Amino acid sequence: MNVGIVAQRGNERAATLAGRLRETLRDDSVAIYLDAATAERLGVDGVDVSRMAENDLVVSIGGDGTFLFSASGAGGTPILGVNLGEVGFLNAVAPEDAVAEVGAVVAEYLETGEIPSWEVPRLRATGEGDWSVHPALNEIVIQGAQRGHGQGLDYEVHVDDVEYNSGHADGLLVSTPTGSTAYNLSEGGPLVHPGVNGLILTEMCASHPMPPLVFEPDHQVVVEVSNADAAVVGSDGTQVRIEPPETITISLASEPARIAGPSPNFFEALGKLD
Repeated sequence: MNVGIVAQRGNERAATLAGRLRETLRDDSVAIYLDAATAERLGVDGVDVSRMAENDLVVSIGGDGTFLFSASGAGGTPILGVNLGEVGFLNAVAPEDAVAEVGAVVAEYLETGEIPSWEVPRLRATGEGDWSVHPALNEIVIQGAQRGHGQGLDYEVHVDDVEYNSGHADGLLVSTPTGSTAYNLSEGGPLVHPGVNGLILTEMCASHPMPPLVFEPDHQVVVEVSNADAAVVGSDGTQVRIEPPETITISLASEPARIAGPSPNFFEALGKLD
């Protein structure tokens, strides 16, 4: 069995826990692969995060940002999130329980060949210029190169070929329920329980906004942007620069993310938003 471990960058506590997991778990049946930055900190060999999909399990140690970073390279490999003392929306395992919890998942895999996990949707964005961004666990964001008065971009947004709205805005975003507590929330979008089968469309400081829209995930969103020198399309914090006019298509990715370990208590985690 191969287990990848990704620890929060620059966090000594996360790196120490990664080292402890490595020493505890590795044996003749289990190979451990640390992300390159953590491995360098611990003085061992590591691999790039983009190769985490080659493992049978990925362990993310840190906050939700570290989990998203891990997910960017994990593909369909189950990810188990370990928090560093504050329960997040993606990291349900406490640091003091990490060795036992990961050990239990490893033992389950060695016995049955399977890792119990649940699927969460991811989003893809593609453009006319044959570009794309990596699948997003939280959100796809389309915005002008700068925000504020006199900035932003003109847009038309269609859902299944029907115009939803048009005008001028700083940008807009489409998020998953997992991402409803992130950028979507800061832009006035609704909190959506992760068990809801839907996506959220939220406009960002629009001139004539529609209310945020929650819709079934099998619908396709097409956004036409214009009247801007440049714009960016972001996927969970990473960005691709585009030159308007451009048409961006947003839809479900073919491969969802898979989360292992205990399910976070959504309502308990909401307390971190205070």
